[in-house]
Amino acid sequence: MARLGHIIKFYALLDKLEKSTGGRRKLSHSDGRMDWPQRGLYFFFEDGELRSDSGAGLRIVRVGTHALKTGSKTKLWTRLSQHRGQAASHGGNHRGSIFRLLVGTALIEKDNYQSLTWGQGNSAPREIRQSEQTLERAVSEAIGAMPFLWLAAEDDPGPESLRGYIERNAIALLSNYERAPLDPPSEGWLGQYCNREKIQKSGLWNSNHVDEKYNPAFLEILERFVEQTGKIA
Repeated sequence: MARLGHIIKFYALLDKLEKSTGGRRKLSHSDGRMDWPQRGLYFFFEDGELRSDSGAGLRIVRVGTHALKTGSKTKLWTRLSQHRGQAASHGGNHRGSIFRLLVGTALIEKDNYQSLTWGQGNSAPREIRQSEQTLERAVSEAIGAMPFLWLAAEDDPGPESLRGYIERNAIALLSNYERAPLDPPSEGWLGQYCNREKIQKSGLWNSNHVDEKYNPAFLEILERFVEQTGKIA
């Protein structure tokens, strides 16, 4: 039951983070003019997805960060805005966001959207992108409704980033992939319709790290960043 104890501690730290940052945000009501750190992590929840083993409240459905390559200039809001999509049209570009791509595949299966080009290639000509905008808007609506927390972590970009360390260990901790499930997804969770086994079985909108082991020592690093974020938020 060690994993359950670690999950409980993880959510306790996020509760502390939520209080210090003024609560959860939604991408549908967020923009670049808000107070964002240059670098950090984000933790998405999803309405209807409840914790059942570790306590009460919504469960995390995606963990992410950015700028993990040496020299990367990507900012936290830049990455979040890629997930949000375009504010004016409510469309987006799933080729620039794996989160959007995954949610789109689930919507295709669940709601019978027609898009033979979805997920094909790293880029696409304008006519193809235009044909995908109905689905892109549905993805924006789905992701935009998910509450999330942000964590400031101003370390240097690169493979040794502590942000990357927290991200992969948090995903590995929360993932139910090929292990006894804790806080499993609901039967109606949108991710159940995704065409990727790791999404369905992990209970997360994450493909990477769901099949890895976690190091509980990451919780100490997470706690340190939570305390630092509370001082600047």
